[in-house]
Amino acid sequence: MSSHALSDDQVAAELKKMTAFIRQEALEKAREIQLKADEEFAIEKSKLVREEIAAIDSQYEKKFKQASMSQQITRSTMANKTRIKVLSARQELLDKLFEEARKKLADAGAKSKNYEQVLKGLILEGLYMLCEKKVTLRCRKADKDKVQSAAKKAEAEYKEKMGSEVQTVVDEKEWLPDESAGGVFIIGGGGKIELNNTLEERLHMLETEALPSIRATLFGENENRKFHD
Repeated sequence: MSSHALSDDQVAAELKKMTAFIRQEALEKAREIQLKADEEFAIEKSKLVREEIAAIDSQYEKKFKQASMSQQITRSTMANKTRIKVLSARQELLDKLFEEARKKLADAGAKSKNYEQVLKGLILEGLYMLCEKKVTLRCRKADKDKVQSAAKKAEAEYKEKMGSEVQTVVDEKEWLPDESAGGVFIIGGGGKIELNNTLEERLHMLETEALPSIRATLFGENENRKFHD
């Protein structure tokens, strides 16, 4: 037996040392693995948290945009409905205004002290437009005398202004309807040209041409309107 052989106690001590070393190595390795696992877990957890926060932010932003758009649509719809109601009310008022004017037109024409002067102006306007030597006037039968009187005055003024004579003749074969408000048709060109200068036509022209001014007078100027009708 060799003098260097270890005793049982020495072998046991060496084994104990080796076991302790191996155990220590294992503990350190396990601790290292645990630390790395904890670090990776923390990183992954942080990543998941960031992704979840980003998803929540994105969802919130999307819902906010949807809510904002819905609010804008609602406001726009309400504004349009209000605008339509206002325009409808204004148009209704204008319609009533012209309807009342139409109702009063016939009486105003027949009973007005200035009716003959109005007729003269309507006839004279037609004479200037046609520039013919002879024209025919069509009127209501009840207005015949007033039209003839107004026509004579119009002829005289036409001659004074234009330096040439014109002859007017009342058409006694075809009268304007009795329900007409008055005024005259001035006919020239051998019957081919008819100028409608009745009071109804004048009111219609007023509705069309003066409507922007009437709107402005009643409701004020529209700041968004660049051009008038």
